[in-house]
Amino acid sequence: MKQTDALGRATFDHIAPVTNVRVTEREVRWLKHIQRHGPQSSQYLYELTRDTHRCKDTALRAMQKLRAAGYLRLPQRQRATERAECNPYIYDLALRGTDHLEEFGIREPTVRPTGHWWHGFAVSAFTGTLDIYLHQSGCEFIPAHRILERSGADLAIPIKRHRLIPDQLFAVRYPDGYRAFLLEVDRGTEPLRSSAARKSLSQTIDLYSMMIAKNWHRQHYGLKASTLVAFVFTSLLRAQTFCDMVGERAGEYAGHFLVKTMPESLTWGNMAEVHQGPWVSGRSVQVAGL
Repeated sequence: MKQTDALGRATFDHIAPVTNVRVTEREVRWLKHIQRHGPQSSQYLYELTRDTHRCKDTALRAMQKLRAAGYLRLPQRQRATERAECNPYIYDLALRGTDHLEEFGIREPTVRPTGHWWHGFAVSAFTGTLDIYLHQSGCEFIPAHRILERSGADLAIPIKRHRLIPDQLFAVRYPDGYRAFLLEVDRGTEPLRSSAARKSLSQTIDLYSMMIAKNWHRQHYGLKASTLVAFVFTSLLRAQTFCDMVGERAGEYAGHFLVKTMPESLTWGNMAEVHQGPWVSGRSVQVAGL
């Protein structure tokens, strides 16, 4: 395993450990953002604090310092991409980073994505960049744990014999009120339709339609704000097919479904364009962005 490059600098696999690192206020913001959303690209972390620190190179060096000190780590799965060495690092909390938040009483019982790593990162990338974009727009991102702690519920919604578990739950505070969202990120791994017990998009549409009809999400989460189901796809063709399926299966509740696409390359620039663009509703009309 290569430990350093030709100049003796740190590599993905190794960085020389350092001690006596003082975590700054900016770096605490990074730690809390990762804890809230899950693994985050170095580009996102830089954008998060660009309002107070504009030098990107200094920010990247600070992230490396936190990694060397054991506050941040690099998940190995990010290496499983073409020309991974050319991509920005994706950071997650290391044990010392979690302990630091705990020690200072600022650790939160957050709800992070689960399952396959790349799917989880796509969810984290969407919510993490949305949080930053909303803050820059004068709105507030409200994470799942702040919604769930009010009702004492968990993320899974009981629906007859099923448990409907969105990839993420969040709300947005706008200048004129609140709106809640149940997020699903689709990377094309589930079938469109299936007669077997395996989860499919058609089954998911049916469960969400039943949930909306019975207001089970309001009862379970204790929500008062209007709630929409937001589906994000990495394939435009699959997104278009899904919209057709919503029109066929959701009936009068089709307008509660929102659809967007995002690229496979989850750079800050790409994600900013995603958040700036309009959503398409299940009624095949554009609606304003979040």
